[in-house]
Amino acid sequence: MAVRAAILTVAIAALAAAGGLPHSARAAERTNAAGLPAKADAPKGDLFPVATDARLGGDDSQTRFVVDLSRKVDMAAFTLADPYRVVIDLPQVTFQLPASAGEKGRGLVKAFRFGLVMQGGSRIVIDTKGPVRIEKSFTLDAGDGQPARLVLDLAASDRETFLRNMALDSRTRITPAHRSDSGPAGAPPARTAAGDPRPLIVIDPGHGGIDNGTKAASGEMEKSIVLDFALMLRDKLEQSGKYRVAMTRTDDTFVPLEERVRFARTRQAALFMSIHADAVPKNEGEAQGASIYTLSETASDAEAARLAEDENRADVIAGVDLTSEPNDVADILIDLAQRETKGFSAQFARTLEGEMKKVARMHKHPMKSAGFKVLKAPDVPSVLVELGYMSTKDDLKQLMSGPWRSHTADSIVQAVDTFFAPRIAGTTAGAN
Repeated sequence: MAVRAAILTVAIAALAAAGGLPHSARAAERTNAAGLPAKADAPKGDLFPVATDARLGGDDSQTRFVVDLSRKVDMAAFTLADPYRVVIDLPQVTFQLPASAGEKGRGLVKAFRFGLVMQGGSRIVIDTKGPVRIEKSFTLDAGDGQPARLVLDLAASDRETFLRNMALDSRTRITPAHRSDSGPAGAPPARTAAGDPRPLIVIDPGHGGIDNGTKAASGEMEKSIVLDFALMLRDKLEQSGKYRVAMTRTDDTFVPLEERVRFARTRQAALFMSIHADAVPKNEGEAQGASIYTLSETASDAEAARLAEDENRADVIAGVDLTSEPNDVADILIDLAQRETKGFSAQFARTLEGEMKKVARMHKHPMKSAGFKVLKAPDVPSVLVELGYMSTKDDLKQLMSGPWRSHTADSIVQAVDTFFAPRIAGTTAGAN
C-alpha cells in the first residue's frame, strides 16, 4: 500500500506538472463572468426569475436570440471553440419554455439548451454553425405591456478572429468560487465522524441541470429518473448502518465529469457508482436490460464505445470542457496506480451483475467496458450502471416503477455488502 500511495502521489504531481488546462480556450471553459453565488439555501419557486419564451431571428450573417423573462437579470456572454458555442451565464432562472425550445435553430444558430449549472446559477448554451462574434448582449426591463428580455446579437466571423476574441475575453473574466474543496455545488459534504471506520460509498446520479441526458419519447428525462433511483439507493445503504454515503448531486444541478471524480477522490471513497439509463438510436433497432460498465481504454463493443462517447461529451454540451491530457510519464504512472483499482472494480462489477440478475432484466451482454471519464479515478474502484433503455417501452415502464426500483436498489446493496464483507471492521469474510 505504501508503494501504491507513492505512485499516486507522483502521478498527481506529474499531472499538475503536465499543465492541466494550459490553453486559453480551456481556461475560458472554466470561467464564469457573472460571479454567480453558490447558495445552498437559495430561495425556491416564484422568487426566481422565470424564462417563459425564447426565439431566434435573422440569417447566416446576423442572428438575434431573445428570451422573455419575468424580470430583468444580470447576464454574461462569451464564446467557446471546438465545437463553436456561445455561453450565457445567468443567476438562477426557472425555465418554463416550450417543450421543443432549442431543438431547431435558425441563421447562425444550430440549437440551444438551458438549465441549472449550480445552485444559484443557470446557463444557456448556444451551438453555432461556425465562428461567430457577439455584437451585443444586454437585458431590458419590463415595460409597456412587454416582459423583461435578454437579447443577444451574433454576427458571422472567421476562425482566426473568433479565437483572438475568445482569448481576449478570457482575460477579463474571473473564475468565481462557486465550487469549493468540499465538493460540487448543491452536494452535501461527506458525513464523517472521527475514527469512523465505515467505508464511504459515493453515488453519482448521471447528468443534471442543463444536461438532461437521454429523453424518452414520452418525455421522461434520464437526469430525473437516475436521481430518484440514486436517492433511494442512498437511503437503503445508510439504513444498513454499515456505510457512509455521499452523492455528487442531490438535486437538478449540473456537475462536470472531472468534478465527480474529484469529489470521490478527495473523500478517499471506497467505491464509486455512477447511475445512468441508456437509449438506442432509432436506426439501431431495440435493446433492453441493465448493463454494468468498468473502465477500459478499448471499448468492449461498438455500443459501449458509442455510449462512452455520448457520456463524455456531457461537459462540452454544458459549455465546459475540463479534459486535461497528461504527458507520457504521468500516463504511465497513472496506469500503474490503476491496475489494482481496476481489479477491485471488475470484482465489484461481477458481484453486482450476479445480484442484479436475480431481480432485474439484464442486457444480453451485461458486462461491458469503455473509456468513461467518470470512471477514471486511479485510486477508487468505480462502475457505471445503466439501469435500462429509455428507448424501450418495457424497460422504461420498469424504470418508472417504484417496486422495481426498490428491488433493484436492494440487489445493489446486497452486492455492496458482499464486496465489503471481508473489509468492514469487526466482520469476517463471510459476514453480511
